[in-house]
Amino acid sequence: MRIGIGLPTSTPGATGHGLLDWARRADEGPFSSLGVVDRMVYDSYDPLVALAAAAGVTTRLTLCTMIAISPIRRTAVLAKQAASVDAISGGRLVLGVSIGARRDDYEAAGAQYAGRGAQLSRQLAELRDIWDDEQVGPRPSSSGGPVLLVGGGSGASFQRAARHADGYVHGGGPPRAFASAADKARAAWVEAGRPGEPTLWGQSYFSLTGGGAGDAYMRDYYAFTGGFVERIAAGLLTTPEAIREQIRGYADAGCEELVLLPATSDPAELDALADVVA
Repeated sequence: MRIGIGLPTSTPGATGHGLLDWARRADEGPFSSLGVVDRMVYDSYDPLVALAAAAGVTTRLTLCTMIAISPIRRTAVLAKQAASVDAISGGRLVLGVSIGARRDDYEAAGAQYAGRGAQLSRQLAELRDIWDDEQVGPRPSSSGGPVLLVGGGSGASFQRAARHADGYVHGGGPPRAFASAADKARAAWVEAGRPGEPTLWGQSYFSLTGGGAGDAYMRDYYAFTGGFVERIAAGLLTTPEAIREQIRGYADAGCEELVLLPATSDPAELDALADVVA
């Protein structure tokens, strides 16, 4: 299993210079990918803009959205942005998409919240068509466009991944939660008549140096979940032992790439995680 690291685009204190330095140092470390999250109504950087900037200071890391809220964006614009990042980076983009969970993100974007699942299904089909067409450029690095992953925990999410994408990206939690979702993703893949198996990605949050700052960020970022935020915050990985156990559990469950997302902007987090991964 490969191990990626998140780019702290939504954590307090994130700066443009800091993000570029983080990406550059991550590219020199033991990581295989650089992941970003997405929110509209939050003090955070746009995921595809951040990855485009990271592409300029990295040479080998896969650049991935974990995930982008696809239905708040017009399909042709999303296709052009993704193709641009993919072309600029030399084919290193993995585009993970889902519907998101916050109504206010849709309201702020002027997008329709109702029917967002059906909108995502249409987008997934249209993205491939746009990337294969010569009308909207640039051309992605590979025929058919960048790797597409779909996130979400509903049955419809697994079906979308099987019908329209290259695989599934899980939203976080203990290894048993990933294992359950992976089984559903594989079952939907077989039901859709797809050959082989879906690509399976996972994510977890960590904070090795932030003390209480990481916990505070998790509670703020996921406050919209109500009482469930306590379970999310409790899942923050704060020791090397906890991270190693998470890595083993995800690997045993068949995860191909686990992206560890920082809960603070402290660059010491990157160094600490590199030591654990190495």
